[in-house]
Amino acid sequence: MNKNINLNADLGESFGAWSMGDDESLLDIVASANIACGFHAGDPLVMRRTVAAAKKRGVSIGAHPAFPDLQGFGRRRMDIPAAELEAMIIYQIGALKAMAAAEGSCVSHVKPHGALSNMACADPALADCVARAVHAISPQLILLAPAYSRLATAGERIGLPVILEIFADRAYQDDGQLMPRSQPGAMIHGTDAALAHVLRMLDEQAIVSVNGKRLPTRVQSICVHGDNPEAVATASDLRRGIEAADYSIVSLDRL
Repeated sequence: MNKNINLNADLGESFGAWSMGDDESLLDIVASANIACGFHAGDPLVMRRTVAAAKKRGVSIGAHPAFPDLQGFGRRRMDIPAAELEAMIIYQIGALKAMAAAEGSCVSHVKPHGALSNMACADPALADCVARAVHAISPQLILLAPAYSRLATAGERIGLPVILEIFADRAYQDDGQLMPRSQPGAMIHGTDAALAHVLRMLDEQAIVSVNGKRLPTRVQSICVHGDNPEAVATASDLRRGIEAADYSIVSLDRL
């Protein structure tokens, strides 16, 4: 029996003369794209081109808002008042919605990036702030949130459709949070290792930590980070392996 699953990637992270990742190749593999909105990466031209490339392939489009941290690629922790941060998130989603409208497309989901996501996964107040910002634009926007997170709970509580994701290329701590990138073993390298990591969590419908702890959860989407040098190979092998396990890859709005 076929089972539906989503495969997504963080894209549109080039900026000016600086190029990041192979978006064109990844868009041929994934079903949903989380597009940077200019605060951690991306710029207006990159945003519009990425939207157009996603639309051409039938890949669903999502906003990837972040802390205002171009220098740190959105991976540095920031302490921003809730009202200001909520406005920043609305601003970024709105910018991508305008680019999508200009290309005759639409934004179907929102996925916070980097430190904003990691902090919202653990901090209920910050999670509520993110959920409020998304809901303020449209209660129909899908919140793509890490499984076993405060962010997912906040989205469900406010009434957003929530899709739970796992990460193919990241290791988990025993509390279900991602291992900090500064720690050894935080990144999973090699396509075989990434596929085994994902299939184990799909089979068990649980996050499996580095210590073998299992945290039961629905698994609806799988993320590959577009800035990873192995991203295209990982995404390609993941798709083949997941489909061989009798899953069908679909966009978030078809789950």
